[in-house]
Amino acid sequence: MVDQQIEKMAEAEEYKERYGFSDQTIEYESFEKGLNEEVIRKISALKSEPEWMLEKRLTAYKIFLSKPTPKWGADLGAIDYDDIYYYRQPKGNEANRWEDVPADIKKTFEKLGVPEAEAKFFAGAEAQFDSSVVYSHVNKELERQGIIFTDTDTAVKKYPELMKKYFGKIIPANDNKFAALNTAVWSGGSFIYIPKGVKASMPLNAYFRINAEKSGQFERTLIIADEGSEVQYVEGCTAPVYATNSLHSAVVELVALKGAKIRYVTIQNWSKNVYNLVTQRAHVEENGRVEWIDANIGSKINMKYPSIFLKGKGASGEVLSIALAGEGQVQDSGGKIYHLAPNTTSKIISKSVSKGSGLSTFRGLLHIAKNAENSKAHVSCDALLLDGLAKTNTFPYNQINRSDAIISHEAKIGKINDDEIFYLMSRGISEEDAVAMIVLGFIDDLTKVLPMEYSLELKRLIKLDTSGGVG
Repeated sequence: MVDQQIEKMAEAEEYKERYGFSDQTIEYESFEKGLNEEVIRKISALKSEPEWMLEKRLTAYKIFLSKPTPKWGADLGAIDYDDIYYYRQPKGNEANRWEDVPADIKKTFEKLGVPEAEAKFFAGAEAQFDSSVVYSHVNKELERQGIIFTDTDTAVKKYPELMKKYFGKIIPANDNKFAALNTAVWSGGSFIYIPKGVKASMPLNAYFRINAEKSGQFERTLIIADEGSEVQYVEGCTAPVYATNSLHSAVVELVALKGAKIRYVTIQNWSKNVYNLVTQRAHVEENGRVEWIDANIGSKINMKYPSIFLKGKGASGEVLSIALAGEGQVQDSGGKIYHLAPNTTSKIISKSVSKGSGLSTFRGLLHIAKNAENSKAHVSCDALLLDGLAKTNTFPYNQINRSDAIISHEAKIGKINDDEIFYLMSRGISEEDAVAMIVLGFIDDLTKVLPMEYSLELKRLIKLDTSGGVG
């Protein structure tokens, strides 16, 4: 027993060293706290943006001011928009060679394993530190295929026609308050274009890090998969633990054209002082497919509902989500799928785990339009409670406008079975490890579809969190 406690303490310290540390030696260029039109103009001027992007920002800022903070879902009343730095850029230019990244920043990402993961598992990688991308690289083979993988700031200048065509078209600024905020102050994020018929053989990877206290991170990601192309994109997110809160409010827009396939994977492990308020949406054309694979472990409050609009006949989509709500956490997540054309198919599969004062909430929306004949959809939301204090909510909503639609829906809520715990403990497994094993079995659907490195890391994080090793 003593050996197990020592091992668990060592694991917790290793976790804090890898994820919860902050680097106080980084030098920043930043604006004053708070948001106003002058700050937005400064951001745009610093990036030497064209006038059309500045106009988008200023219009979005007015929309942000006009929209109230949402009252449904988690309580966001404690967010102080005047106590946030909306732009903080570490000094130094973006690098496309790892050895050219500033030493202090490189040290941070090396602790997180970013260069090692890129070398082993990814065809290209990008690293964002607070408000700016500090490293971006794609291997030569993908470049020869015509694949574009760069930061969104660069895309505004180098690929203006694509940006004008798609930026803000999938998620307009007036969609919600936080989409408006992101459009006003966005910085960094990934821009990917996969040419017609090209299939990326390995995933592309991005890593987002909030390092400074009271910082906001507002990356903007746009992925366009042209006809018949395929791509997998994987992102990871971390931040150090501070006494004050930080805000992460990203916007992700996906476009899958005819016959294209996009798989978008997120491992969200923000520290428990981060408000994670993200808008993600995909448009899928004829016979295209989009998969959101969404793992939410960290954050103080997480509100995220990946959406898929099946716009072309034969299009398909899937949202596979897991949320782990530990002590003091609110995980409010799920997915939305809109069937807007004939012969479309979809799945929403949600797995949530709650313990202690943690609260997990599933929100799902399935919409079958009047013209979406022969649509098929399945929704499944399962919740696991680890103790007598944990809570969970389930709010499925179905809008079915066709009598020929084939819809199935199932929901299960349960506690860990004492007999299972007893059985595992009788085989010499500690109670904490037994709980972790049961949770990992519960989310097995998700871990099987992740790239190997991310699957192993997710299992490790969940084992630490369910055993009380972190937090």
